[in-house]
Amino acid sequence: MSTYATPARRRTPPTAEPGARGGVLPWLAVPALAVFVAFGVIPLAGVLFLSFTSWDGLGDIQLSGLTSWQAVLGDPGLLHALWVTLLVMAASWAVQTPASILIGVFLAGRQRYRALLAVLYFIPLLLSSAAIAIAYKALLDPNFGLGAGLHIGLLTQDWLGEPVLAFSVVIFAVSWQFIPFHSLIYQGGVRQIPRSMYEAAELDGAGRVRRFFSITLPQLKYTIITSSTLMVVGSLTFFDLIFVLTAGGPGDATRVLALDMYKRGFQANLMGPASAIAVILVLVGLALALLLRRLGGSDAGASQMEGA
Repeated sequence: MSTYATPARRRTPPTAEPGARGGVLPWLAVPALAVFVAFGVIPLAGVLFLSFTSWDGLGDIQLSGLTSWQAVLGDPGLLHALWVTLLVMAASWAVQTPASILIGVFLAGRQRYRALLAVLYFIPLLLSSAAIAIAYKALLDPNFGLGAGLHIGLLTQDWLGEPVLAFSVVIFAVSWQFIPFHSLIYQGGVRQIPRSMYEAAELDGAGRVRRFFSITLPQLKYTIITSSTLMVVGSLTFFDLIFVLTAGGPGDATRVLALDMYKRGFQANLMGPASAIAVILVLVGLALALLLRRLGGSDAGASQMEGA
């Protein structure tokens, strides 16, 4: 006579109370929200308030209505500074994006020596913008710089005295400093692309160039949108490098909005107009970020499949 053991009763895990998860999650965002309000919303509200006042930075703050805005919007220098800012933005994007993609794809390889190159490529980002500006200013000096020391005629030009040359030097210095950061972004994006896609392309006989344009670039669509947003918004705040390198010159050839804001606020002691320019910078950056977001679409994670 055989006996059968009674099956053990499955123990069901205790269920969480309804609404417990929904009640905890909002509280986890409170610290980040507090930091954002303290260091983002309140300073922005203060700048917006100062744009409607008359203040020299030391005395009493007096309300002046739209006086500061009228002075800024009626100044032809504002349009010139905005135009230079947009030129710096477009030129730096055109230089940084292709170079960052190529370097990022190269560093995403699996060879050992590429890890060392990744460290070397990242060094410019660790340097301060002021130090980079001082170094370039010394190297490009037509009398005592690199060209005069090596007797190279091409490098002995007045790089910072001609408007076109000075603008080109600014773009080169900015790109040299920030290409490593964006290369790191593209390197991570390339490593998220499934290896099976490249293997299937190799079986079909596709070469490296064909795989790059048919697989890598399409899969990096939203990485490009993210990197471009950081480039565009970041280019609105270029100040220290341009201030030390050219001080906005020659003439006003490199006078961007951030530099114009500094000169009005801390050299001319016109905090009202300077605050108005700061608000304009915020609005321009927000508009450009929303435009790039619109171009990227809503499915920001759909380009790169899981894997890799």
